[in-house]
Amino acid sequence: MGRLDDKVVIITGGASGIGKASVRLFIEEGARVIFGDIQDERGKALAEELGSNAIYLHTNVRNESEIKAAIDFAVEKFGRLDVMFNNAGFGGAGGPIEDIPTDAFDVTMEVMFRSVFLGMKNAIPVMKKQGSGCIISTASVAGLRTGMAPHVYSAAKAAIIHLTRTVAEEVGEHNIRVNSICPGGIATPIFGKGIGLPQDKAERLAVLAKILLNEIQPIKRAGLPEDIAKAALWLASEDSNFVSGHALVVDGGLIWRRILDQDTEKLEEFAQKLGIESIEERMRQINEEIAKMK
Repeated sequence: MGRLDDKVVIITGGASGIGKASVRLFIEEGARVIFGDIQDERGKALAEELGSNAIYLHTNVRNESEIKAAIDFAVEKFGRLDVMFNNAGFGGAGGPIEDIPTDAFDVTMEVMFRSVFLGMKNAIPVMKKQGSGCIISTASVAGLRTGMAPHVYSAAKAAIIHLTRTVAEEVGEHNIRVNSICPGGIATPIFGKGIGLPQDKAERLAVLAKILLNEIQPIKRAGLPEDIAKAALWLASEDSNFVSGHALVVDGGLIWRRILDQDTEKLEEFAQKLGIESIEERMRQINEEIAKMK
């Protein structure tokens, strides 16, 4: 018997990283999972691997219509929506504040924060009607303190944490719980992909970042996507049925440690070994590319 038996779940950004680990774990625990992403090849392969309880839908979270379509699909197919996990995200615009193009800021906020708002907005009417529901959103320790991530990413994550609190207060009377998870240093390819590395090199950089995290965190190992998936499982299950408006930090104690300049320099050294001459220069290029997405 699983902790999510017969629960209907939507997970955005489910084709890789934290989302993929969560899809796997939720399926193991008995849920029927609809997961969205824009990585169609990866998403379809994962759904095929996991069987009939895993359904992949192409979902660009910048488009409200695609988020709503996933929710409508869940209701049409299963008659309900028990868990909405707003997880999709990317590194976004970075660098000094004066170098961030306004359009790159807008795109980053659309993906990182506006998508969470849209997930809540469209899931809550369904949950109100059925008289229950659980909303989980991926935030970050970067939303709780400075020096952990770029400006816009950090601001978006802080906004998720506070929106979680205000919405939890509003919908609690409908038996809807709203929480966020704040990962710390998680060894995934997201950083390498954010600075433009191809998948193979991004995965290699994740391995190197894991080595660095092993050294700087109070708990001497890097965080893994599975660690966050387990936290999401607890929030989605009845084990946390009196928890709402909470920002659950899952970071091996990293939030209490000051990130030193040499830590950042070490990561840049790793990136240079993989063919990036300067992360700062690459971030300027990435900002320009993100701005063109507007």
